[in-house]
Amino acid sequence: MSEPKAQERLMNVLDRISAIRADLPPTAGRIADFITEYAADVVHMSVTEVAERAKASEGSVVGLCQQLGARGFQQIKIALARDLVQPVQFIHEDLNPADGLSEVVAKIFGGGLQALQDTQNALDLVQLGRAVEAIRKAKRVEVFGVGSAAPIAEDAMYRLLRIGINARVSVDSHIMAITGSLCDPDVAVLTISHSGSTIETLTATKLAKEAGATTIAVTNFGRSPLLAHTDIVLHTLARETQFRTEAMTSRIAQLAVIDTLIAALALSDYDRAVATIDKTFDVLSVKRV
Repeated sequence: MSEPKAQERLMNVLDRISAIRADLPPTAGRIADFITEYAADVVHMSVTEVAERAKASEGSVVGLCQQLGARGFQQIKIALARDLVQPVQFIHEDLNPADGLSEVVAKIFGGGLQALQDTQNALDLVQLGRAVEAIRKAKRVEVFGVGSAAPIAEDAMYRLLRIGINARVSVDSHIMAITGSLCDPDVAVLTISHSGSTIETLTATKLAKEAGATTIAVTNFGRSPLLAHTDIVLHTLARETQFRTEAMTSRIAQLAVIDTLIAALALSDYDRAVATIDKTFDVLSVKRV
């Protein structure tokens, strides 16, 4: 099925729920009623939060979403958003069609600055310290990220290498799953996922934890399926535009957390970090004119 047809099929989510509500069993009915009553809130929630509020399992929430014609909960959220918000909000929540360049600049930069401030306040120093210790003890660090988190994951791997930490990155879902399954207790896994609900990173992190790795997540504050498979959590707090399929402010917050983690790691083993930075700088200098 082509993407345009799939999108058309997911219009009018609340009408679709109404059409099948009478035939739903009790659990699915509770989920349907919750989505109907709190539709505006659901677009901001994770599948875990909806399941908890509806007194159901995450699998039951996904099952209802599939009955409505979606691949999963995230697609229902996007479809609900399309029903509830103005089209311009898919670009950025705070924009309106009449905004000039000065308003666009002010709103985009303001959102980024707010995300940095909120994330600074949300970052748990105890968890940060545990992440530093886990990575220092590990013989290898595996970094996972897909979609908009992929370039953040690649940057994290690059930065870890620059300070002398053995790191690899996986941004392909198949390689990520294989890598996760081949982990062991000497491995630390760093997973980057704003929602904490992305199937690819969720599966790979679960496999890594089951294999004995210490799992670290950089994810937005709130309940999500990823937390069940994570030993250490570094929270961002980005008021991400909930109605879009691509991240904006969350990337800025994630980069700030990664920068903080790298700096803390470098300071924890200062001499090695400086020596490795010097060595890699010399290597890279030949690639500059």
